[in-house]
Amino acid sequence: MKKILSVVGARPNFMKVAPIHRAFSAYPEVEHLILHTGQHYDAAMSDAFFQDLDMPQPSYFMGVGSGSHAEQTAKVMVEFEKAMHELRPDFVIVVGDVNSTIACTLTAVKMGIPTAHVEAGLRSGDRAMPEEINRIATDSICDYWFVTEQSGLDNLKHDGHPDDRVFFVGNTMIDSLHYALPNADKSDILERVGLTSKQYVLVTMHRPSNVDEPKQLGELLEILAELSKDRTVVFPVHPRTRKNIASHGLSGIIDSNPNLKLIDPQGYIAFLALMKNSDFVLTDSGGIQEETTALGVPCLTIRTTTERPITCEIGTNTLVEPTTEGIRRALTMTLNSPSKTGQVPPLWDGKAAERIALIIVKQCLGL
Repeated sequence: MKKILSVVGARPNFMKVAPIHRAFSAYPEVEHLILHTGQHYDAAMSDAFFQDLDMPQPSYFMGVGSGSHAEQTAKVMVEFEKAMHELRPDFVIVVGDVNSTIACTLTAVKMGIPTAHVEAGLRSGDRAMPEEINRIATDSICDYWFVTEQSGLDNLKHDGHPDDRVFFVGNTMIDSLHYALPNADKSDILERVGLTSKQYVLVTMHRPSNVDEPKQLGELLEILAELSKDRTVVFPVHPRTRKNIASHGLSGIIDSNPNLKLIDPQGYIAFLALMKNSDFVLTDSGGIQEETTALGVPCLTIRTTTERPITCEIGTNTLVEPTTEGIRRALTMTLNSPSKTGQVPPLWDGKAAERIALIIVKQCLGL
């Protein structure tokens, strides 16, 4: 029996690996294990994600914790090497673009273990983003590439990767969305927060440039307060951001605008329900661009570039200049114009993980 190991390091990785784990259950000739590096770890949130995605607890938990990019990457490499000696996998799968992705790829490849990158080939063109460096470095050294959209194929071809090891399979993040939608439709989160479907805007902000800098955070909250005059605004807010709001003296903006609702971070099912039923989403996230496109919900992404261009080209996503003027202009246009409609990209059909498992078992491992 061959042993396959998938690496998760942060919450978005859970959504990408959960359907892969289920897909491998169809192949008795392989054993699939999940390793959690602990790069991002919150016990309550992680447990909720495992439950929401019907995902087993990881076989191996490293608990590396936070730190600078260099510290975190180094810690993951040291601990992952120990795990490889103990687990002795025949094949490693890394997903996404977090520090754990490149750290585990470097370690596995140097140990001679065949390694595949799921969500390969994505590029924003912005090398100031740490994730962009992780994507480029991971793709440059791994052995197999599984691609979510046409731009990924184009980028990998441009970089000279062999065609017989690059596979256009679709998007496992969307597999998880399809899997969870029936439960999301039963969620009571709208009732608990006091919302009416399609009568509110969902906001997510997590990038340090938006939530750690007092002036930018204050301006964003003022914009959300203005928006709350037209629509209820729901903002699942990270504890660190909530702390910043208090420490920077910005709580008055929240207190004086009852339609600006700050709520605790939500599990996957509840957040999916919030996303599906929103009028539109305002975000600085990566994966939410894909999920809103799959759901047909308009999305305004506060960034000048995206590594997921298909969401803008045929999906429901629009890039917004990350300035107060740019955000206000985009919100005004969205509130006063017909909603952007889009198409679901090719192979975003909920079956990407099945394709990945079949290719790894039959072509990569030759079983």
